[in-house]
Amino acid sequence: MMIRKMFLALTVIGLIATSCSSDDDNSPATANLTLNLSGLEELGSDFVYEGWIIVDGSPVSTGVFTSVTFPQSFNVDAAQLDAATTFVLSIEPAVDNDPAPAATKILAGDFSGSSASVGLAPVTANGDLSTSSGTFFLRTPTDEVAGSANNGNDQNGIWFGIPGAPPAAGLNLPELNPGWKYEGWVVVDGVGPLTTGTFTSLDMVDDSNDFSGTENNVGPPVPGEDFFNNAPSGFTFPLDVRGRTVVISVEPYPDNSPAPFAIKPLVGDAGQETAPSTHSLGVNIASFPTGSVTR
Repeated sequence: MMIRKMFLALTVIGLIATSCSSDDDNSPATANLTLNLSGLEELGSDFVYEGWIIVDGSPVSTGVFTSVTFPQSFNVDAAQLDAATTFVLSIEPAVDNDPAPAATKILAGDFSGSSASVGLAPVTANGDLSTSSGTFFLRTPTDEVAGSANNGNDQNGIWFGIPGAPPAAGLNLPELNPGWKYEGWVVVDGVGPLTTGTFTSLDMVDDSNDFSGTENNVGPPVPGEDFFNNAPSGFTFPLDVRGRTVVISVEPYPDNSPAPFAIKPLVGDAGQETAPSTHSLGVNIASFPTGSVTR
């Protein structure tokens, strides 16, 4: 009886092993896809990067990641990887029920043999970020009572436009695709960047006036900010903008990271002169992410 039980046990184990071996044999072969990217910034906790290969015109996910340290490798279906024509990198919600890529595609490139050189994906609906330019001035219109004299504190505000009544748009930036917004920043050495608000229109107020004065809190019809109220931790208001670095970034939307994103098409320095003097922003191609993908 003992011998019979041992025989049955061995038979069951053999069947299980055969079944597992058969399942393994039927699994599709995989191959490594290696990403070696530079210029990416860490995302907020609610978002991840996701790679995609385009196979017969359709996107196939290669996996998600949050670390921006490279190289990184992913196991991908070998046949699909061999047939892929293009690699795309998108920004996705960390909890994502949509199997398709989001609108926020940041890098893209076509395969040539075993590799693809990837560069900035088309984040603009028209035009080219590499030809961007901008003008801004220092003034504090949000603490001035209508019809009164200037308060003499124009060094505490920055507006992306050309002085006038009202100011004219001063940014030469292309229209963005859905999923992206522009954001202005003033960099305070030793503390960090301070937002002036996000925007998509160049001749309208932006999405934030959190720091502005109380007399005309909306401000003129161009993006910008006065720095009087609600100073974030580490910052001291009123903030003197003179001599500080000024940045326009392209941000994924929605976005829960408090820091500027990797794409910063315009950078400049605020001089010592307030309005009606203006200051210039120059194109900053070096900030654009890039890299290579190898299969």
